[in-house]
Amino acid sequence: MATTDRKAATLALAHALSAAERGLAVIPLSRTKLPALRSPHRDEPGPAPCHGACGRFGHGVYDASTDPARIRALFAAAPWATGYGIACGLPPHHLIGVDLDTKPGTDAPAALRALALRHLFTIPETVVVTTPSGGRHLWLSGPSDVVVPNSAGRLAPGIDIRGAGGYLVGPGSRTVHGVYGTDPGTAHLAPAPCPPALLRLLLPPARPPGPPVPEGTGRHGHGLVQFVLDAHAGQRNTRLFWAACRAYENGIGAALAAPLLDAAVHTGLPEPEARATIASAERMAGHRE
Repeated sequence: MATTDRKAATLALAHALSAAERGLAVIPLSRTKLPALRSPHRDEPGPAPCHGACGRFGHGVYDASTDPARIRALFAAAPWATGYGIACGLPPHHLIGVDLDTKPGTDAPAALRALALRHLFTIPETVVVTTPSGGRHLWLSGPSDVVVPNSAGRLAPGIDIRGAGGYLVGPGSRTVHGVYGTDPGTAHLAPAPCPPALLRLLLPPARPPGPPVPEGTGRHGHGLVQFVLDAHAGQRNTRLFWAACRAYENGIGAALAAPLLDAAVHTGLPEPEARATIASAERMAGHRE
């Protein structure tokens, strides 16, 4: 490895460990902004619903951790990594990324201002990450009982949302296009709470009620099942994994496994895939302490 690449890899690990100290779960990224570790299932026939239950690295955002030893192991397995990704939707911040792009013919900042005026919200002072192309990522925190899905251009052209199952390129990462940084005066800030009016715009419409939830799991258990029921195509697995992780973290995973499975199947997720996702969540919940 060239000296420049070694330096970039060392800096990426240092930035990743610093982010983890702030409670942000991270993974190594290559210069292309993609996860640096390839899937261990890439040569296996058919779909691979495994989200880390196999015990190997290479499951993208599902590898994300705040544990320094695990982060060092991830980067040791990917010595070519020159950046790091920050997983969204995980505690304690439940990060939501508002990606304001700079594509020709779009003015994402103006579109966001127009949305704010129309729906009566103000973007609070928060972390702002600058991209090599001139774009900006606004970091916001969401409620612990809400799953914000990923979307591209749904709010307005040039505005992408990074939510549960997605990740943001961390400041200090080096890519083929340059280095990600932070706006002056924002690096020390914590992600500000997402304005309720904006949060409502980020959530898809609710689905009809689904299977019953066992007594004893409380309102939180009912909410997790409903979040799975609210999933639409393209986000069903992500929502199920997120909800199952929260259930196991709160000590109600065993009681909620069957209702979550029923809810996922109700939305159209194949039962074997749903079972594998819940099993992965049970295992992965231990890496997010």
